[in-house]
Amino acid sequence: MEGNEQLAALMRQAGFLKDDGSVGLKVFARAVGRHAGRTFTHTYVRRWLGGMVPRDPQTRHAITKALGERLGRSVDQHEVGFGGPRKISPDLGLSYSDDVYDGIAALTGLWQADLDNVSSLLTVPANIAAWSEASLSWLVTTRQDAIDGTGQRRVGHADIAGIRDTTGMFDRLDGQHGGGHARRALVEFLRTDVAALLNGSYSSEVGRELYREAAQATLLGAWMSYDAGLHGLAQRYFIQALRLAESTGDRLLGASILDAMSHQATFLGRYREAANLARAARMGTETAGSSSALAHFYAMEARALARLGDTAECDRAMAAAVREFERRNPENDPADWFGYFNESELAAELGHCNRDLGRSVDASTYASQSLGPTASGYVRSDFFATMVLADAYLDQGEAEQACKIALDALQIGERLKSARCGAYVGEFRERLSRLGKSAAVADFVEQASETRLWTPDA
Repeated sequence: MEGNEQLAALMRQAGFLKDDGSVGLKVFARAVGRHAGRTFTHTYVRRWLGGMVPRDPQTRHAITKALGERLGRSVDQHEVGFGGPRKISPDLGLSYSDDVYDGIAALTGLWQADLDNVSSLLTVPANIAAWSEASLSWLVTTRQDAIDGTGQRRVGHADIAGIRDTTGMFDRLDGQHGGGHARRALVEFLRTDVAALLNGSYSSEVGRELYREAAQATLLGAWMSYDAGLHGLAQRYFIQALRLAESTGDRLLGASILDAMSHQATFLGRYREAANLARAARMGTETAGSSSALAHFYAMEARALARLGDTAECDRAMAAAVREFERRNPENDPADWFGYFNESELAAELGHCNRDLGRSVDASTYASQSLGPTASGYVRSDFFATMVLADAYLDQGEAEQACKIALDALQIGERLKSARCGAYVGEFRERLSRLGKSAAVADFVEQASETRLWTPDA
């Protein structure tokens, strides 16, 4: 009989089971019995862990109640391994809920389905209409959500600081190793720790802080999922993060999520939608007073317009991005999540835009600036800028220099688990194919073939 690993994992989280399986079985049996109104022994628990599913619905319900009591959140029978194959709605997480608690329920369902490796969710493409619905709902909302937690677990400022610190740790891992590196560990943290806090007891003041940190942690999960190539799932995380952010009243946080949605839409080739998402972010924060945020919103709009080939409008957006960037005062900027947006990051954005507009000399100038003394220090950002520089030199006919730089980028990319990195390599490969055969290209391909990003199947 196969063991029930889902039940065992939840019992470990709840403190009922040690790794050697030797502690807590009797305690768990008593807890289940209390909820079921009958007596169980540790022998029953061993049978459940061994894979036996209790026939009695009351017993199954008591098991989930005993686990939920310890974990401080609701536990359903699918999560315990008693419910058979989990049926997931194809629209789970796509809707921008009127009620924030409906949004939290959808988000919790997404986290669990993600951990369960529900294939339909992991492979679903982005839904174009959902971007428009979410951005418009956020932009015109007049709601003021009443936030109060009525669960058993008391939530305080220390719990919120724990979310913030843990999110920061995963953010650093993401930048250094790519979204595919620790994404699942972050989702596990969200599904267990953060979900338990959201279902806890808290005042309105604490609740808004909690929702703000939960929104930022979910936003990071969306970014990592996007970077890992899970686009439909990432879109759903973005939407639910936006709904949580709305409930806090923090418009800049919500706008930063729209800004991230714009980035994904551009990557997926939905350039008009991407430009509109960046504009919505800007329109929704006209009185927020953050030049750093505005500069980034204009930069995202410019990225989309460059891909469309709209030179005049892209130039306008780039000029606005530079203007707002020069106005910023990082010390007084309330948009602390744009703190990373320094001279290097702006130069990288301008490099992307000029490359896509066919201005290869300008693109190489900006990409070189991005990799200069003010470089972000994030491995993935350096990889992107280096690949843009290689593209630019290739477009200038400098094949030997371009290949040398691309090899540098491929070496940087050895540390990264990122589908986006693969897309940049694909663009360079396409440019390189237009050159035909040459000694420089042959030498490059031979060396590049030793790297994971150039030959991912190997």
